[in-house]
Amino acid sequence: MFVDSVDSDIAPSGTLLGLLQRGRGDGTLHALAAPRAEALGALRHCVLHDPRRDWQVEHRSLYYARLHRELDAGLDDIAAHLFDPADLLCTPEEAEVRTGLALSVLGHLASYAAAQGDSRQENAPLRLLRRYATTGTNWQWALDELAVRDDDAGLRPLGPAILARFPRTPEGDAELAEAARDAFEPRPWRLWAEDSAHPGQADRLRRVQECRSFDRWQRQLRTPGPRPGWSVREILEWAQDGYDQHPRQHREAPAARCLSAVAGPEDRPLLLAAARGPYEAARAAALRHLVDRGDPEVLDLVEEAAADPCETVARAALSSFARMRSVAALERARRWAAAPEGVLPPGLATVAAEMLACRGGEQDADAVLAALRRTIRLEGPDSAALWPLVDGAGRLSISCAAPVLRHIYRETASSQLRGRTARSLAATDPSFPAGFAIECLWDCEETTRQVAAEYAATGDARVVERLRRLAADPAEEAGVQTAIRGRLTPPA
Repeated sequence: MFVDSVDSDIAPSGTLLGLLQRGRGDGTLHALAAPRAEALGALRHCVLHDPRRDWQVEHRSLYYARLHRELDAGLDDIAAHLFDPADLLCTPEEAEVRTGLALSVLGHLASYAAAQGDSRQENAPLRLLRRYATTGTNWQWALDELAVRDDDAGLRPLGPAILARFPRTPEGDAELAEAARDAFEPRPWRLWAEDSAHPGQADRLRRVQECRSFDRWQRQLRTPGPRPGWSVREILEWAQDGYDQHPRQHREAPAARCLSAVAGPEDRPLLLAAARGPYEAARAAALRHLVDRGDPEVLDLVEEAAADPCETVARAALSSFARMRSVAALERARRWAAAPEGVLPPGLATVAAEMLACRGGEQDADAVLAALRRTIRLEGPDSAALWPLVDGAGRLSISCAAPVLRHIYRETASSQLRGRTARSLAATDPSFPAGFAIECLWDCEETTRQVAAEYAATGDARVVERLRRLAADPAEEAGVQTAIRGRLTPPA
């Protein structure tokens, strides 16, 4: 009935490894009930081979750190992975993918060890982070973990080794300035810049920071972008010039913002002509501007542009329509959503269903459900197009969507999408509080655990115990603990 996930790196959802890779609550529960060797093997695979589809938005580190503590797993495998010779052969981008999750897990383990009273010298995860920060390729990630967990006495000695990574050349100083600027937490850099025990180090850091500020000021003075006095035609030409360069520069969005400050009623004919013209970037910028202005012809222009073979034009048309908030746009979305499959460009049907899911009323429930089923059938449970449709199923309380939502919950590799699905199941599926909501208390995503804390039926003995443990866990997020207090505090 449905397309399965095609991500070959993710094990089937019915296996222990597949559950842990997805970050599902059942993964922890099954791991604790499985033979310890099997559970440790699955956990090790997940920590050393990041299973997340998008590590920048999906959480796993706290989830794996908690299971690591429950299983009383050692640190030997993580240490061997971090200090493998292959680490030194990675580019910084490759090292982020290879070691980022393991470093984040170490960070949480260091915090748990400190909470248990381990001294800074005995805190083994902290020692590993310090060692990797001075020798590893992904040292900036390790330093960011240390910056929020280590004390000043532990951070100061790292300064000479970190600065030694940057040669004392103009290029090295530029790289040093960039590293200090991009740090997630600037506390270590401030400590090193104020360290009287290493005056040369402090002088160098102050000097490169001053140069960085001067360079930024110079770049602002030499900006090649639109300037006061540019006309609508010049802005459109600037957008197209970037598109024609190699490598291509996408200036459609900034050009549209510039047009909003420059264009007047007398420029409408030129903008309409550009929105139908042959120049891709100029057409995309004009479309975005006309949508933002609410031009009466813009819906027809969007429909024409969505069928354009140029991806830049079609994408600009669809993204511009998605931002529209007018009644006319909502009515056009209903018309597009009702069109037989294959008549309109696929993107139009998708963006129309998304608008109905986000802004439609009860009369749009059938169209949203049809789009949800169609997307699952054609694209599987990991499609990005599912996100607004899943939200819409919950917002419109479409009870018939519950079977499809349960399928998405079980199968998707995206823990973010699973969390959205849990929220929609809470609004559509009467069995959710006694079913998936209990599992969600162990989920990797904070928002999913919060949903579980609000809805999980306390008739299950595991629920109250888990709520109490999360309420006492210093690593748990404030939103989850607030929801838990609302459940555990007796009514006045």
